[in-house]
Amino acid sequence: MRGLGLLLLVSLVCNGYAQEGIIRVKGKVLEERGQPVPNSIVLNTRTKKGAFGSPDGSFVIECNKTDTLTITCLGYYARQICFKDSILRTVYYPKIFLNERTYSYSTLNIFAPRDLEDIQKDIQSLGYNESDYMLSGINAVSSPITFLYQQLSRKEESKRIVAKLENDDRRRDLLKELFTIYVDYKIIELSTEDFDDFISYLNVSDEFMKSSSQYEFLVFVKDRFQDYQIARRNTRPLKEGDFDYDKD
Repeated sequence: MRGLGLLLLVSLVCNGYAQEGIIRVKGKVLEERGQPVPNSIVLNTRTKKGAFGSPDGSFVIECNKTDTLTITCLGYYARQICFKDSILRTVYYPKIFLNERTYSYSTLNIFAPRDLEDIQKDIQSLGYNESDYMLSGINAVSSPITFLYQQLSRKEESKRIVAKLENDDRRRDLLKELFTIYVDYKIIELSTEDFDDFISYLNVSDEFMKSSSQYEFLVFVKDRFQDYQIARRNTRPLKEGDFDYDKD
């Protein structure tokens, strides 16, 4: 009798979970030949939240049964799925096949795009240590002249400035690579001409780029991009027609 009661309780919990419309999707993203597609992005079009796929193509995400999920990956066309008309259950195991995207180029200078994992490895190497550009073992008391030279010399200071500028350039290049992927995924709508402007607005540190997960950083960029769009609209120069508010 106790076992029957426990079974009934579990059934009620599961039914309640399903009635709320919350489901778990444990899917796998594959290409046309059935091979796994790594580094996919799964976005909920309603909540604008999502998850990254694993290297083996698998992903897990919770959503409402009526939500639409967009599955995208660099080099493939996006695909949308929804379980609104599917048989009621709490867990779904779909296989999502993506069609490879084809490109036409006038000149055949084709370079294979780097995936997110490669970019992330380079992000982890960002930064520089000022002590690498300082003479080691200098004692300010016993060697005051050498110590002051190290601190005040324009030559030594220029080395540190060059190292900082080189690191800034590396950070900017990595951000541009990420933005290219985000634009392709339709996460942000930004022209390449505006990448530098948005990077300056973003003002992101090496520490945050290295400590945040890929998905956390994606959400951060998406949120800041919305603020950036508002800021750009507010600073847009007024045109002559903007003053004709009485004619609207």
